[in-house]
Amino acid sequence: MSDFFAYYVHASNSPFWSFAVHDGNRINSVLTNYMQLNDKQRFREEDPYTGTIAELPVNKFIVSTSRFQLDINRMIDDAIYLHPDQAWGLSVWKDLPEEHVKALKNEYESVFKEIETLIQRTIDDHGYFVVLDIHSFNCKRSAPDEEVDKEANPQINLGTIHNHLKWRPLIQHFIASIQNQTYLSQPIDIRENVKFKGGYLSKFINEKFGEKGCVLSIEFRKDFMDEWTGEPYIQDIMAYRQVLMNALTDLQEYNFNDARR
Repeated sequence: MSDFFAYYVHASNSPFWSFAVHDGNRINSVLTNYMQLNDKQRFREEDPYTGTIAELPVNKFIVSTSRFQLDINRMIDDAIYLHPDQAWGLSVWKDLPEEHVKALKNEYESVFKEIETLIQRTIDDHGYFVVLDIHSFNCKRSAPDEEVDKEANPQINLGTIHNHLKWRPLIQHFIASIQNQTYLSQPIDIRENVKFKGGYLSKFINEKFGEKGCVLSIEFRKDFMDEWTGEPYIQDIMAYRQVLMNALTDLQEYNFNDARR
């Protein structure tokens, strides 16, 4: 890990991983003079508090650097938001020197090598892996008082498009586990591939290791916070973490024998 990309890895004796790659808001001090967005503007499109939801009793990979500095859920050519069309129409950088662009791309390649090593080690130790790739998404784009279109914006969007077909039973097992729970005493609306289908990190891991495991890209609608002010609703955040805790317990009962062969 270098100053250009801050994250922490917590390894445990588990085949499961929780990733929160968009949780962070930090910008390296070397780059702040070139950054045109302030903390609040960046915060709007980041996934705050997903790192808290990802604090599960499994392996963890939590990123504290802002996606506006380096986004490892994008292919390398889009991982640095050099053009507004890469960043929701926002102008992110002003005259970012090529030497810094190169350093960020080198960091990107280094991080992916580490992720590859971590997943391979998990397979070596357990015979399989499952990644909970945790994100969130805005649902009030027009105004703070906008009424949420719940049909177009499921409470939990599960991105699964990159997974091997052999993992369909596991995906259904996970969905059923969520549906059998409640969130703040209410049923949970979880649907697949409605808003998001899974980003580049999922694609990368599945292309390398898809026979031995899968990535569940879990996008929570930002009901657990005020997406305009950034105010967290702590009870709601902790309730989502408990939902994933319960789902992990159910996943541990899944038969992974085919993956170990």
